[in-house]
Amino acid sequence: MTKLPTASRAPVHEMRAFNRFYTNLIGALDYSRHLYVPYTLTESRVLYELAHAARTDAADLRAELSLDAGYLSRLLAKFERDGLVERAPSATDPRRQRITLTARGRDAAELLEERSRETVGSLLSEVPAPDRARLAAAMRTVREILGTGRGRPGSRHKREDALLRDPGPGDLGWIVQRNAAVYAAEFGWNTDYEGLVARIVADFAQDHDPHLERVWIAELDGRPVGCVMCVRDEAPGTARLRLLLVEPDARGLGIGDQLVDACVQFARGAGYRDLALWTNDVLESARGIYLRHGFALVAEKPHRSFGVDLVGQDWLLPLHGRPA
Repeated sequence: MTKLPTASRAPVHEMRAFNRFYTNLIGALDYSRHLYVPYTLTESRVLYELAHAARTDAADLRAELSLDAGYLSRLLAKFERDGLVERAPSATDPRRQRITLTARGRDAAELLEERSRETVGSLLSEVPAPDRARLAAAMRTVREILGTGRGRPGSRHKREDALLRDPGPGDLGWIVQRNAAVYAAEFGWNTDYEGLVARIVADFAQDHDPHLERVWIAELDGRPVGCVMCVRDEAPGTARLRLLLVEPDARGLGIGDQLVDACVQFARGAGYRDLALWTNDVLESARGIYLRHGFALVAEKPHRSFGVDLVGQDWLLPLHGRPA
């Protein structure tokens, strides 16, 4: 066994002490309050991944959670018997198995998410407000330094680094602010666009059905870097993809593809027949993403909006599901 230099022993001691403290803390939170009942911790983690990850093939779940293939297969079979998931061949590779949450499965995942938020919120309520920012920064630093490929000279992020999650407090406002700022900087759009985004977000916040409508926030290094929205369209059986955005410094990592894939899979799982979207021809990167996911251009029309001349485009993706 290699003996560490004396100077290296202090970090080892501190990390072991932190591990003991943190596992005791999390154990007390999880078990004394029955956070995961009636599911085990691993089952709850799988439900979380199915609810939040853009890619939900069984192979992806196995790799992401480092689970034994046989164990995961038995767990998914149990979920299927309980009506929580549906399994089918992947649309892109028939050799792979696509796992999708049912409405009952989404309810279970949302319940676990709510319990987790309440539990962590209760813990943080005992932390003085000035210390909460320090605590969040410290935890972010730990993830950046110890995370694969992060915190090292010359390292770059990978596609897998981005987390897709539900919006938290302040995230809907972030969607409005960043859409307005990014499109003003890149295309010269005026505040008319900010007003449009604000109305879309306000309508969602005021009245939406979580089984048929959803927003995703893409998070990287603990900060939001992208978003997309799936809402009901006026046409029966049709969902609408809205407000796809990826921050300029987070592009090139496939985050836009992750967001669109999450929207497509949600719309298909919710039973929509089609997924529609409206965009403008100047958004070339976004149009490339839509093409990769099977959307087809069905109409376009010149218009003047947001202070500039544009060509609006309608795109449609048949989902081959039952009408919503």
